[in-house]
Amino acid sequence: MDKQKMNDLAKLSKALGHPRRLEIIKILIDLPQDSQCIVGNIVEQLPISQSTVSQHLKVLKKAGWIKGRTEGPKVCYCLRKDVFKYYNELLLELQSS
Repeated sequence: MDKQKMNDLAKLSKALGHPRRLEIIKILIDLPQDSQCIVGNIVEQLPISQSTVSQHLKVLKKAGWIKGRTEGPKVCYCLRKDVFKYYNELLLELQSS
């Protein structure tokens, strides 16, 4: 595995290193296809403040797990499906190296 892929794997893995971020990923996974989730919808499903949810979303977005689109005063989030495939490929490559 080359250095860039190793760095990608570390960045993606680190972003998943908090149980709340995994819960957010699960909430987004459970959305119907082509749906998006506004921060307030996520906050309603978790026992944490909106600012904390926003911080977790920022980490997930920076790592590449999710993407966000601003619609007026709201930001809608959805998963980047290609990242799941890439992450699995990186794990398999790490295992076989």
